[in-house]
Amino acid sequence: MSKIKRRDFIKTATAGAVGISIAGNIYGGVLQKKEQSAKRIGIIGLDTSHATAFTKALNDPSAGPEFGGFRVTAAFPKGSNDIKSSVDRIPGYTEEVKKSGVEIVNSIDELLKRTDYILLETNDGRLHLEQAVQVMKAGKTMFIDKPVAASLADAIAIYKLAARLNVPVFSASSLRYIPGADEVAKGSIGQVLGADTYSPATLEKTHPDLFWYGIHGVETLFTVMGTGCLSVSGTFTDDWDHVTGLWTGNRIGTFRGIRKGKSDYGGIVFGEKGILTLGKYSGYNALLAEIIKFFQSGIPPVRVEETIEIFAFMQAASESRKLGGTPVLVKSVLKEAEIEADIKVNAYSI
Repeated sequence: MSKIKRRDFIKTATAGAVGISIAGNIYGGVLQKKEQSAKRIGIIGLDTSHATAFTKALNDPSAGPEFGGFRVTAAFPKGSNDIKSSVDRIPGYTEEVKKSGVEIVNSIDELLKRTDYILLETNDGRLHLEQAVQVMKAGKTMFIDKPVAASLADAIAIYKLAARLNVPVFSASSLRYIPGADEVAKGSIGQVLGADTYSPATLEKTHPDLFWYGIHGVETLFTVMGTGCLSVSGTFTDDWDHVTGLWTGNRIGTFRGIRKGKSDYGGIVFGEKGILTLGKYSGYNALLAEIIKFFQSGIPPVRVEETIEIFAFMQAASESRKLGGTPVLVKSVLKEAEIEADIKVNAYSI
């Protein structure tokens, strides 16, 4: 978890709405460190390269101690129903993980009986709530790959159900661990006063604007800025997104989404003591090491409030686009989404 000094967004912007109902339950001593000998990981969804990358790293005979002896032992390949770029990957990725000794099963229920920890890798965030509920009912510690869900309401519902069922859940983009972010967290430039980040921002019609791919650069922005975003506005074209967030303390953070020209990941962080340019993206292993630590401890390395605020930022950006760039209050999208989330949670009768 980032150690960057920051104001608590839940206190300053949402008057405790999401913080009390979710974080108060999850982090009030519910998630205690677990001692478990089983190290079998199951994957849901073989429609993303993340699934094959994680499997190769974990099941490599020369895997280092940072992976703690955990292995992917089974996978349920079904991912998206209708996103062609995802559906078309499933046969090839299924064969690829089988070469690493992974058993292919026919249902999530069967997967849960054969494994102890879950990587929810389905590329389609619309399916995550339904899939996550099955995992949480079984009491399995779970990492949910980006995006947590295809809507802010679904993301909130997942964390509320996790709190209700006492199940550890963690989600993050690998861009949270971009080189340089750890230096910022250690105070190398003092208090962070602002940041500008960028990443590819490919669009997918089934997901709100930034939810599909822009989330990578947005997560980098929150990694260095922390929580406390009050309002979001933006300029949007076919080729670019330029989204500006106003944080507490008059701090400004921006995200540039790239759809034309050279694509890359990175950013610049402005601090009291210096200005730091973030390094180049360095792959999945840093995230995977954090996932394994999470599986071992049951303690998510990123606060629920921060993950939810990332999605609120992206939802507010979508609203701003519809309003021609007008600023949108983060607390307003959170309030509306939590009402919808409560309806979804109650529908499961858990």
